Amino acid sequence: MDKIQSDCPYPGCFFCVMKEANPSKRRASVLKFFRELPSQDDDGQVLPISGLWNTAMAHPNDPEFINLGIFESMAALIWKGLKNRRWLAHDQNIYIPYYAAHIIGSYTMNMEEFAERAVRAGVIPPLVELLRGRLTWVEQRVAVRALGHLATYPSTFPAVADHGEVLELAIQLASSSLEIVYSHFYQFVDRRLGYHCDLLTRGMGGVEMESRKAEEWASQLQCWSLQLINCFAFKPEFLHDICKADFLVKLPGMWGGLVNENSPAGVGLLRTICQSKVGRGHVANIPGTIDALCNIARSSDDWQYMAVDCLIWLVQDASTCHKVIDKVAPTLIDLADISTLGDYKKLGDTIVTVLQECIQQSGNSRGAISTQTKAEIDELLRSKQNLKLEKSMPKEDLHIKQAAALVVKLEGNSLFSSGNIAGAAEKYSEALALCPMKSKKERVVLYSNRAQCYLLLQQPLSAISDATRALCLHSPVNRHAKSLWRRAQAYDMLGFAKESLLDAILFINECSQSNDPDLSLKQNKVPDYAERLVKKQMRAAWLFREAALKHGGVHCEGDASDAFGQDADDSEWETASESDADNDARGEADDETEWKNDGHQEDFCEKS
Repeated sequence: MDKIQSDCPYPGCFFCVMKEANPSKRRASVLKFFRELPSQDDDGQVLPISGLWNTAMAHPNDPEFINLGIFESMAALIWKGLKNRRWLAHDQNIYIPYYAAHIIGSYTMNMEEFAERAVRAGVIPPLVELLRGRLTWVEQRVAVRALGHLATYPSTFPAVADHGEVLELAIQLASSSLEIVYSHFYQFVDRRLGYHCDLLTRGMGGVEMESRKAEEWASQLQCWSLQLINCFAFKPEFLHDICKADFLVKLPGMWGGLVNENSPAGVGLLRTICQSKVGRGHVANIPGTIDALCNIARSSDDWQYMAVDCLIWLVQDASTCHKVIDKVAPTLIDLADISTLGDYKKLGDTIVTVLQECIQQSGNSRGAISTQTKAEIDELLRSKQNLKLEKSMPKEDLHIKQAAALVVKLEGNSLFSSGNIAGAAEKYSEALALCPMKSKKERVVLYSNRAQCYLLLQQPLSAISDATRALCLHSPVNRHAKSLWRRAQAYDMLGFAKESLLDAILFINECSQSNDPDLSLKQNKVPDYAERLVKKQMRAAWLFREAALKHGGVHCEGDASDAFGQDADDSEWETASESDADNDARGEADDETEWKNDGHQEDFCEKS
């Protein structure tokens, strides 16, 4: 050890200290290092701090450095960077506040005991100053991360909440984070701060990697701000500050994107808000938010179940049901055949029960539910009653119904092939009325086929409804390839880029696993029509799109058409849709349905 220390140019070097074999001496030296670090002005301080950053990420539950004063040291370093700009600009000290806040966040993300130590060490005030934007968005990102961890625990939340501006700052940051990162970093390549680029890429990439990482970090900045707000949303006294109309209407559009898909983002916060009566009252008054929740509930989004929760709670609440039922009921009806979704068991049964109770309650209040909505719910309830009756129906009678439905379906196929799309849709409706409720595979086919008809008839809302019903009936849920593709096209017609993108990506994933010769990817090549749609929607759903439009900027890797998806006109997408319909119309064996075809004309689109 003595030889190592004598060769090292830095007295008290942290890395030399860590090599000390004697545990007692090592602890004493580390304690001394943490105490003296904030007061030192030597060059090279960033090296041990970056080493501590690596250690904190790799071993966040290790108490050694916690007990030796790392929180006090990091808080002091952040203060030093905020108060002494000359020191901050010297050597590589500009990195230090970022690393210090990141270290605090890493050590507090799992252990409440560590979070309590951090609060006692005084980390919150300097973190709040970083959250204010006293330095840059890069430091805001790690500050909101650390404060979010501290706000998670019951014992440390009050200390965060005592700083009254934290919630307001987090709301502002969630709303403006994408624009901040775009305008302060992404837009102008030649103005990017060098230390930002180094932190983003660790010195391992060029402009393209910087841009990709900036999008990821911008998404994290927004999602971590939402996570911090979410901690406040569990407390009723903060809901009035959170539930401002201009913020609630934006929440459904705040998503992690493809770069941060593990965060529930805006819909996660809405779910927390909707758990309380006060929150539901605010949400029910924002029609745009309700519409967006319905879209998410119907989508293949990983957080679909959160939107479903919101809708169910809004309908169950007598004080909000009458405000939302006409918007929400069609979505819940489309989902009523779903069995399991995430941790939800028998979700469809829950939906039916909720809607049935809504109908019963509406009898006591005139005008609470429209005639059309009531008729749609009544139809759903009749279909569920028919399912119960089928259980006691003789097999011969079921076979008669199956045969009758098959005949009508084949008539629909023939009409479709001859170009009579409206007539085909009517036949599929007749077949659905005849088809036994328990014949799920065939009902998937009928709903999906009718969705294709609605697409060609330019009725995207009806196509989305039928495709959703097919996906709910299918096993596994949300994995019927052709229904995914049809719903992706319908969402595209309505301009819902995110929903269309998610369905198109899942469609490609299903094709890659399909045994269907018309769906399986030939030589692992994605179909051209699917690739075009994905590219279009990735541009349209680009996280920086609104910021780029506002600031008149363009995507740094291309021109304006690359940034905003202007290179694909409507006619091209109509052609793609019609081409896919033609592929469907070629006819495929119906060998996975519950019925035997016995030599009849083959179906125009479905195997399953």
